[in-house]
Formats: sequence, C-alpha cells, structure tokens
Amino acid sequence: MRRERPDHTLQSTALVHEAYLRLEKQGPAPFRDRAHFVAICAQLMRRGGCELTLDDTVVFESRNLDLVALDDALAELAKLNPQQSQIVELRFFGGLSIEESAQVLGLSAATVQRKWSTARIWLHHQLSRAES
Repeated sequence: MRRERPDHTLQSTALVHEAYLRLEKQGPAPFRDRAHFVAICAQLMRRGGCELTLDDTVVFESRNLDLVALDDALAELAKLNPQQSQIVELRFFGGLSIEESAQVLGLSAATVQRKWSTARIWLHHQLSRAES
C-alpha cells in the first residue's frame, strides 16, 4: 500500500484476498481453518514492510510507527502473552474488528477487548521507551 497514491481505495479485505490468491498460486494451502488462514495473513501483512498509521487508537495518538520497533515490541509481547500478541496482529495487520478477532480466536468479545486494551497500553509503553 505504501506505493499507492494517497487517495487510493484499497482496503484490508482486498489485501487479504490478494494474499490468498498469491498463496493459492503456490499450490494447495495447508490452512486448518478460517482462524489459521486469518492468522497467517495477519502475520504476512505484519512482515510486509508497509508503514501503518495507528489512528484508530487514542493510546498511539495518530502517529506513524517505526515498524522495526513495533515488530520488536510484538516479539516481546508474544513471549509474555502470545494471545495478546495475536490479537494485535489480527487487529492492526489483519484489519479485524473486536468481534471478528473474538470469532477467529474462539474468545468472547469482552475478553478480546480487555486483552486488546492491555496490549495497547503495554505497546505504547514499549514504543515510547524505544523513541527515547
């Protein structure tokens, strides 16, 4: 998306579809279920090198992130709480809502919301430390 013009009309859903089509060209995909597919797509988008603006969260105050610092922070979060790290991947890189993330993970929306809030606070702290 970084190479697209500023007023492009691409959406995260279109990117997931494109990722799926490219994976299918390589042969049968070994996805266990929808949750596995969405998790793989979110990870691919995380590692895709595009710059994200986290403008949907108050905690990050609409600023552009250093993806290397974010990847490092997510790797640390995965060591502490793999489920929170997966929620961040699904929300930021997969573009899923709280409800969609809950469905993919087999959790209640309230649990995902709680873990999402905690993960955002933790990531904000980690990324703030990385800046200084």
